[in-house]
Amino acid sequence: MSAAVRFGVNYTPSQGWFHHWLDFDLDAVRADLDSIAALGLDHIRVFPLWPYFQPNRTLIRPRAVEQLVALADAAAERGLDVNVDGLQGHLSSFDFLPAWTRTWHRRNLFTDPEVVEGEAEYLRTLAAALADRPNFIGMTVGNEVNQFAAGPHPDPDRITPEQAGAWLRRLLTACAEGAPGKLHLHASYDAAWYQDDQPFTPEHSARLGAVTAVHSWVFNGTAQRHGRTGVATEHHAAYLIELAKAWADDPHRPVWLQEVGAPAPLIPAEHAAAFTEATVANALDCPDVWGVTWWCSHDVSRDLADFPELEYSLGLLTNDRQTKPAGETLARIVKEGRPQTPAARTTALVVDTAPGRSVCAPGGPVFEAFARLTADGVRPTTVLASRADDKEHLVARGISEVVTPGQAIA
Repeated sequence: MSAAVRFGVNYTPSQGWFHHWLDFDLDAVRADLDSIAALGLDHIRVFPLWPYFQPNRTLIRPRAVEQLVALADAAAERGLDVNVDGLQGHLSSFDFLPAWTRTWHRRNLFTDPEVVEGEAEYLRTLAAALADRPNFIGMTVGNEVNQFAAGPHPDPDRITPEQAGAWLRRLLTACAEGAPGKLHLHASYDAAWYQDDQPFTPEHSARLGAVTAVHSWVFNGTAQRHGRTGVATEHHAAYLIELAKAWADDPHRPVWLQEVGAPAPLIPAEHAAAFTEATVANALDCPDVWGVTWWCSHDVSRDLADFPELEYSLGLLTNDRQTKPAGETLARIVKEGRPQTPAARTTALVVDTAPGRSVCAPGGPVFEAFARLTADGVRPTTVLASRADDKEHLVARGISEVVTPGQAIA
């Protein structure tokens, strides 16, 4: 992989949030993209809302697809590449599922044959519409779709890990059928790494799709436990990047920090720039990073009701497209560029999830040992307990020392 890291942002339209698809205004989109391009970023992640694009299982609205292509073309005019998330799914505390999967038509999103084929046709259609665009990076199956498969979702579609894997393979294949040769992936929120009963597993994230996606949010107990400037808080994204490598079969599989943001009040507005600086710098000290994509581009308008308070202020830009301190910080980082390719991380922390994945969560022994090693000046990575004595695997990853959580915390 090239030493060049991609820098981008998750595009949240300044007018109407993601409901902008209902009143699509290409001029407003162009103005948003101008403000994003002015930060020096090279890509955006785009979210069509699934019920708006596929309101019936056999109806994928041609006009909606045309608008998605128009957005991608407008991005290309501004030097921005585009990744498209297909199944939305869930965004900023709201669920967006088509009526043909809910209530009177309640069917499992992951196992019902007709639903799965409808999803596959939808993803294939979006991918095919963009396949010839040079600035089209590829598809992400959906945004944190794993949250529908277990608690704390109030009405989960329960599945087994085997069923989750089969579903992912089917939909990644559909993306590739629509746009062969593009970079297609899937993305889970951190329950895949931290939650014992989550059917979407670290193996799925680290072995299926072209790259591994991680989403880093310190409101998951990290900032509450360690504070806004704690080592674990400022290195949470780096921890997830390195944790993901334990399960990868490819010793240099790229990892995409696909979502990371500065959530208030845990990260107060006056400290968002410092948090951005530290988080990105620490992530860039990890080898094999494909890119960093900040959440999000523009603040949510206060005219829109019922969002959790933190969701209104996550943008690099205000709702009227003015650059905020975090945006200025990221723009400077992008302009300066990555100073050098980071050296291999030679100390590996052993990950044994036999007791459950919660050992990796905030407060768990793996999580806390990683933070302790980092605070002591070590640049740790992770290795599965089953591979801790595999010399070939360790050499391929540049690991020369293996430590257990107990040894690290002692």
